[in-house]
Amino acid sequence: MECVSGGFSEEQFQKACVELQHFGRAGNDWELLMEHEGFNIYRQQDEPTGLYAYKVFGVLDNCLPAVLADVYMDLDYRKQWDDYVEELYEKECNGKTVVYWQVKYPYPMYYRDYVYVRQRRDLDMDGRKILVVLAQSTSVPQIPERSGVVRVNQYKQSLAIESDGKKGSRVFMYYFDNPGGLLPSWLINWATKGSVPLFLKDLANACQNYPRRA
Repeated sequence: MECVSGGFSEEQFQKACVELQHFGRAGNDWELLMEHEGFNIYRQQDEPTGLYAYKVFGVLDNCLPAVLADVYMDLDYRKQWDDYVEELYEKECNGKTVVYWQVKYPYPMYYRDYVYVRQRRDLDMDGRKILVVLAQSTSVPQIPERSGVVRVNQYKQSLAIESDGKKGSRVFMYYFDNPGGLLPSWLINWATKGSVPLFLKDLANACQNYPRRA
């Protein structure tokens, strides 16, 4: 899984839309990991690393798609609701906007940091309005690695959202993260298994308290 150097292709946005249109069908090579508060969470092992990629399908009640997408993109607001954020900001580098994100890890582990690009696009797929956000690791000389912090060079996330026809959102999320360092793969997989549902719960709560909620 390589770092991207620029923007995302139309094909990558379309792929996230197709996943949402095939709601809940992850494919035969994906294992159903758990059902959690209305979400189905699937996983597939990445053979080179021994880590898992995740697909998540579900409905967030009482959270409109536009609000959910705004909350996901609002970095300043995330610093209020995400207790694991140590540092988070955007920076213009080489004509593109990149995000720097430093994440707290429990002692004695080193904190992790990410440098990534992300884009949001609102698409019309045969009359269905689908909001898509893509994010993936990148590397820029303006944000070098820091002493005492492990740089995460393999990170990818896709989010596709549409209305559930009521006051909520149907959601598809793809997630892969290799935190690196000396952590064994079994420990990373165990931690991620719990962190994915927790992130969804925190995101839903953040939508309810969003100051610019529609």
